[in-house]
Amino acid sequence: MNSPEREKYEASEDAHLMARVGKGDEEAFATLVEKYQDPVVGTVAKMLGSPTEAEDIAQQVFVRVWKSAKRYKPKAKFTTYLFTITRNLVFNETRRKRNKLQVSIEEQGDDWGKQYADDRTSSPSEESLRAELIQKVDAAIAKLPKKQRMSIVLRRYEDMPYEDIADVLGTSISAVKSHLFRARAFLKEELKEYLER
Repeated sequence: MNSPEREKYEASEDAHLMARVGKGDEEAFATLVEKYQDPVVGTVAKMLGSPTEAEDIAQQVFVRVWKSAKRYKPKAKFTTYLFTITRNLVFNETRRKRNKLQVSIEEQGDDWGKQYADDRTSSPSEESLRAELIQKVDAAIAKLPKKQRMSIVLRRYEDMPYEDIADVLGTSISAVKSHLFRARAFLKEELKEYLER
């Protein structure tokens, strides 16, 4: 099955699962959660810079999916629907955090290093460099404006097509490309000392 056929099949499978969830089918809901939990948690973690918060927000995303399942109409891919809910909750959390004291980038970096610990054996200096790079990349992503951050996270980490990102953000494909261009330019400048090593 080629890629467009696979996407079409998965989209119809997801729509079928949502129809079952709308009728209260907990098994169908568990299937959707299992299928999409990691991408949602990963996206939220990259957006907020906190793996701990990511679990909480992801849980809220799936609670909303469950509660709104009866009203769900498959006008777009389920992933677009899912990541639109994710975007809304992340943006709400960003606004809420702006009104509170921000957690320092150093503390966020410590959490990220633990979350993405590599199982492969490597020297302490390689580990140190890798942890430092992860921290710097995450800190740089955290500095991006929220639409640029969401665009780069969905494109880079979730491999989402431009069309779907545009649907999630409620904008045009050209706006998404512009967000990505500006985000990449910023990240390249922010991380140039690491890219030149």
